[in-house]
Amino acid sequence: MPEAEDRRRFFRINDEVDLYYRKIARQEADGASHIDVDVLTSEALPQMLDALEQELTGALKRIDATAPEVAEYLKLLNYKVNILAECLLRQSNRVGENNSYHVNLSASGLAFGSEQALQEGDFLELKILLPASRALVTTCCRVVQCRQNPSHDQRYPYVVSVDYINMKEEDRELLIKHVIKRQMAQIREQKA
Repeated sequence: MPEAEDRRRFFRINDEVDLYYRKIARQEADGASHIDVDVLTSEALPQMLDALEQELTGALKRIDATAPEVAEYLKLLNYKVNILAECLLRQSNRVGENNSYHVNLSASGLAFGSEQALQEGDFLELKILLPASRALVTTCCRVVQCRQNPSHDQRYPYVVSVDYINMKEEDRELLIKHVIKRQMAQIREQKA
């Protein structure tokens, strides 16, 4: 049972990602995964800015401890960039629109809230935008579990767990790097 072994080999984190999925036929699931690194679109912009904002906050705290004037200048530049980004989003009518999901993510699979119940054994095509890594992972997966959401979330009454299939090793490595990067950021946030 290599899939169960994979699940134990990889760290899991709770994260927020943009997630798009669609049910596919078994034959379509044979395609290999791929990663797009040129993902700066108006749809991805808010999530990418949020991820960068989290990274900036930690860096600014460290700079502020040693060079408060430089930190103040950088905060003003960041504010200026945020204003410009908001203007761009308003022009494209994307303010308040997102497709972000709270997920439990690893290099072998993920769990996410779903509006609809899916059946064990269903196949999905997933597109996972990893804002902190500025990459879009497209992969196929198999539903291994679908259960009632224990948090009784009205929007997502089900939690779907999936295992990736046919994932290329370089794509898995990007997910591993993302998980480690986010785990380190979460540890820094807890210490602050």
